[in-house]
Amino acid sequence: MEKTLLYEGKAKRIYSVEGKNDVVIQEFKDDATAFNGLKKDTINNKGIRNTEITTILMGYLGENGIPTHFIEKISDNEMIVKKVDIIKVEVVCRNVAAGSLVKKFGLKEGTTLENPIVEYYLKSDSLGDPLFTVDHITALGLATVKDMDYIKSLTLIINDLLLTFFKKRNIRVVDFKLEFGRDKDGSIILADEISPDTCRFWDVETNEKLDKDRFRFDLGKVEEAYEEILNRIKS
Repeated sequence: MEKTLLYEGKAKRIYSVEGKNDVVIQEFKDDATAFNGLKKDTINNKGIRNTEITTILMGYLGENGIPTHFIEKISDNEMIVKKVDIIKVEVVCRNVAAGSLVKKFGLKEGTTLENPIVEYYLKSDSLGDPLFTVDHITALGLATVKDMDYIKSLTLIINDLLLTFFKKRNIRVVDFKLEFGRDKDGSIILADEISPDTCRFWDVETNEKLDKDRFRFDLGKVEEAYEEILNRIKS
């Protein structure tokens, strides 16, 4: 399969496929970054594990009515996905206080929120991915109010599905980041990935962190955490 590199990000590479204009190859890397790229390293087999985790979770969401870009896994660290124009809005859904909710708003880490909080961040490394509002989003021409209403409703449905899925596997879905894009027909669909790179996963009984926070804060056993998530969701 002839492919040409279109884009390389911090965790993935995107390739065009010769003769196919509506799909691309998404390749997962072992590279790890944190704090807007200030911390960098490699996590052995991260690309392979995140490919399989994303395959399982995108498949589960698709089976439950969520439109996604996922088509099929084609190698240990590659998948074919629909080509989309990414909306430059990172959507974060929070169920438990962690990260910036603790740092910026003073909530106690581990506090279960009465209702999920949905936040929007401008997808811009150069600006530090600032938190912003729907008014900012429309002013920048990134999406309409109707688009954002749809994205928020889809995010909350995804949240409910993930909470149900992971509860059965004794994993607490603390928070997660989603990205959406427009396909060739202009429809908004879920894109990017769902993995320990983009989600906070804690063990229900011990609150042990099973995600990229182990890399961010030098907690050790990073590879083991990714492997643990994969093993649990395969069961």
